[in-house]
This record gives sequence, structure tokens and C-alpha cells, in this order.
Amino acid sequence: MVNQEKGMTMPTLYYVHDPMCSWCYAFAPVWRRIEAEITGSIAVHYVVGGLAPDSDQPMPLHLQDKIKNTWHRIQAAVPGTEFNFDFWTHCEPRRSTYPACRAVLAAKHFGPEYEVKMIERIQLAYYREARNPSDVATLCELAGEIGIDVDAFGEWMNSEACQALLESDLDKARALGVMGFPSLVLAKDNRLTPIPLDHNDPQITLRALNLGP
Repeated sequence: MVNQEKGMTMPTLYYVHDPMCSWCYAFAPVWRRIEAEITGSIAVHYVVGGLAPDSDQPMPLHLQDKIKNTWHRIQAAVPGTEFNFDFWTHCEPRRSTYPACRAVLAAKHFGPEYEVKMIERIQLAYYREARNPSDVATLCELAGEIGIDVDAFGEWMNSEACQALLESDLDKARALGVMGFPSLVLAKDNRLTPIPLDHNDPQITLRALNLGP
């Protein structure tokens, strides 16, 4: 992206995430404040990092317990973060987030404004409504709820082109050196710089970007 007033390439902040990452969900309120502050000075580019590949196997009970404990830890560490633990009894959990990642990329295909809408809708469905975003049927329902034609969405999400976009994002996340989600990496003057974040304080990130007080 080019800053027309200065005739310079605008820095890009890569936000590497997974729509089913519980720490990304907890970071969302702070991230929205950061994004609002940097609009016009730093371009934002979302990258899905993919926590877990496609799987039809039920999630092992020990892993379910581990994730439930993570939810409890997040609630203690990030006040105001809400989880609906009915998910664990109302759904059949699977360790599979690639479908949700493809759903985000498919939504963006139908308009850039749908990218963030789909991320937020997946998070709301998963963490607050006890719906399973590992299921393609659920993801198609969510697409309809944000205004995308369901049939067209389902066809595109299952296409080779969408899979290629996912693989490209996974490669990008690796190239950025990301080790966990969420992660922020600033690209400026042909350099990549990891940017710190705090789930409760946007100023940690803004100061690192030279935008905070």
C-alpha cells in the first residue's frame, strides 16, 4: 500500500491468527482498538496460521480437558472474556481448525469486508453459541448470517483455489517466523519486526509501533 501524501510505501502489520484460537478471541477487543488507532498510517494484513489440520476424528478427552482449562485460564487473565462451556456437551469436538481458516479466506473472496465479519462470526458461534466451526455445515450457516450466498460460499470454500490460498497463508506465517497465535509482525523498509502484544493493554503494541503515548 502506498501513502499518496508522502509518496512512500506504507508499513504493513501482519496479524497472524486462527479463527478458532481462544487466545485470539480474547485478544479481539484490544486488537480492534489497535486497528482503529493505526488506520491510515499502517496497513493491516490478516494471515491465517492454521492451528490444526483437517480431521474427522473426535477430540481425545485429555485434549478436551486441556482446552477447557485454557478457557478458564483466559477468563482469569483477560477479564470480561466469556466462554459457553455447553460447547463440550452440545457438540462433538474435533481438533480441526483448517475448515474455519478456509471459511475466512472464502468469505474474503466475496468481498474484503467479509473477512473480519467471518472471523468475528466464527468466534461468536464457537465461544458464545456452542456451535462447531469444525463442521462445514456450520460454516456455511455462518456465511449466510453475514450476508454471503450460502451455495456459492460452500462451493468456493471447498475449491482447489481456496485450498491454495490456505497453503499460501500457512507458508506466509512460517516465513514471518510466527510461533503462536495471535502474533503481530511489522514489515517496514524490507525488514520484519515482531511486535509485542498484551491481551489487556493496546498501548503495549501502539508504543512498539511508535503510536502510543
